[in-house]
Order: sequence, then C-alpha cells, then structure tokens
Amino acid sequence: MAATKDSRPCSIADTLALVGEKYSLLVLREVCLGNGRFDRLVRNIGAPRDILATRLRRLVDAGILTRRPYSERPQRFEYRPTQAGLELEPVLWTLMAWGDRHLHADGERPMLLEHTCGGTLDPAVTCRSCGGEVRHEDLTAHPQAPGWTVTGPAAARAD
Repeated sequence: MAATKDSRPCSIADTLALVGEKYSLLVLREVCLGNGRFDRLVRNIGAPRDILATRLRRLVDAGILTRRPYSERPQRFEYRPTQAGLELEPVLWTLMAWGDRHLHADGERPMLLEHTCGGTLDPAVTCRSCGGEVRHEDLTAHPQAPGWTVTGPAAARAD
C-alpha cells in the first residue's frame, strides 16, 4: 500500500488502510482471545454477518489471520492470528489501556489482562536499544521519504 500522491508516505496510514476499520480490530481482539469461530465473532463483535465475512477475508488475504477447518460436515472454519497478527496485539493492549484511562476513568474496566507475573498488564512502549520507557519528548523524527521533511513536502516549507 502506498500513500496518495499528495499525502505524506506513512506506515501508519498504510496500516490503517488495512486494519483501521472498527470491525477489523475487534476481529483481531476476539481471535487473540481465542474466539476465532464465526458464530462467536458475530456474537462478541456485533457486526453484520456480511461485513464480518468481508473483514475476515481481507485479514486472511493480508496474512494477519489464517483460516483452519474445524468441521468437515458441515464445513466450518476458525480463524487464528498469524505472526503478523500477533505482532498487532500490543496495539490492542495500548488502545485498551488508553480507553481504560480516558473512557473508563470511573475504574469500571471492561477487561483486565493478567501477565504471567500475576500483575495486571499496564502496557508501556520501551526502546529496544536502551530498555527505557519511550515518551513523546524523547523522540526526534527523521523522515526517510525523498522530498519530505517533518513539516511536510520540502518544496512547501514556506510556513
């Protein structure tokens, strides 16, 4: 996938074009929780069946989910995350943590994730180089796309 002709080349935009639709991330949530059968997905997500089928096809075609038969008669499939799908799971954790802090500030969290240490997961982004927690003020962007700067296209730097 590529950004449109006039927009900044961006891996975030490319990823959102694939999984940025609400039901796609909810499918991934359910599959990562072990609910990969179509009937469970319909029940737990609340998506119309036709939209859900379209999202599942797209996620399988993109290599985020794999489809495996669990019944021959009638033929039925379940969905499981691929390695690429599992690599998206931390995105779900951080979205959940943000929602817990900003949308469920009353403390009524809809779900808790327990880590193997016994603690409740409170995800943090860390730097693989130094192990430190990453904060906004610690980052400096270095655009790699030819003709682009942090503020936009190099030719449009008049602001």
